[in-house]
Amino acid sequence: MRHHCAKRFQLLTVLAGIAATLVTHAQEAGRITVEAVSASSRPIVESIPVNGTLTPPRLALLSTEVAGLVSEVHSDVGDRIQSGEPLLELDPELNIIARNAALADVERRRELLSDARRRLGEAQRLVGDNYIAESEVDSLTSQVQVARAELRLAEIEAQRQGALLRRHQVNAPFTGIVSRKLAEKGEWVEPGAELFEVVSTEHLYADLEIPQRLYARIREETPLRLNFDTGDDRTYRAKVLNKVPLSRTGARTFVLRTEIVDKNKPALIPGMSVSAELQLGTQRRGVAIPRDALTRYPDGRITVWVAENFSGWNKPARVTEQQVTTGLGFGGLIEVRTGLEPGEVVITRGNESLRQGQEVLLRQAQAAGET
Repeated sequence: MRHHCAKRFQLLTVLAGIAATLVTHAQEAGRITVEAVSASSRPIVESIPVNGTLTPPRLALLSTEVAGLVSEVHSDVGDRIQSGEPLLELDPELNIIARNAALADVERRRELLSDARRRLGEAQRLVGDNYIAESEVDSLTSQVQVARAELRLAEIEAQRQGALLRRHQVNAPFTGIVSRKLAEKGEWVEPGAELFEVVSTEHLYADLEIPQRLYARIREETPLRLNFDTGDDRTYRAKVLNKVPLSRTGARTFVLRTEIVDKNKPALIPGMSVSAELQLGTQRRGVAIPRDALTRYPDGRITVWVAENFSGWNKPARVTEQQVTTGLGFGGLIEVRTGLEPGEVVITRGNESLRQGQEVLLRQAQAAGET
């Protein structure tokens, strides 16, 4: 009898252990895994979205300084050109004739000056023997001076005609690309008429329109990331180059010129739109958590789910819902002004259907946007 009681007791013990194991497995099976982070205190940053345009370092509308008939066009839209490369030529025939005439006049004036000097020399030898009056010598001296001045004038005219002849060719002022061609062979063009638009694409700037109220807060070291209209959501680092101290009437903005510093930037073209996010310091610290941790209700309440009695990652914990008030958002984070203390663990993923007091398994989420 005693032997049967002992065996019965052992059987009950085994069954109790099995039951406890089944209960534990059932509890674990009903427990969901969530991701969470520890709320921390950090510098609060104001994130300002702005827009702008990619601007080339050089853009020129080329024209000619002389009137003439277009005889040759060497470049077309889209051509890559080098500095000094000829783009267009005007018919030089009439200016060649004018230059040659000016050069011939120089030779004539040079001969006249030589003859005037010869006659003056002869007169100066005769004046000592009283064969000629001193007034005649003075007159010959004046003739030499006039001939010298006329030669100089002829030389200047020859230089001018040479300069006009050189201006019958329009050259590229810098290395770049022809973005517009506005003249064709056979056209008559006047000085100042636009012939080509040339743009440099080697080093583009991003010119951003910034609200004027932010002028004093922007520094050279202000963090800045740019997004281009290239069909992807990637952002690229940039640095501040210059603030233009002029507010545009009506828009109440000023231009901030920035330079792209990432080397792996996409293919960009002048005039492309660009959006940016300025990260401006606020000179204060506060609690900031990922945006995904927030639950927003139609009545305006904002809450977070907090792990109670946190004992470590990959361990169970019970969650409770806490109401918070929020502030500025930046870099995927949002400032929590009230309702949360540094060090509290908040649920960032899996918080959509939690219940008050529910037990969950905590997994550490990847850290968000350090500032």
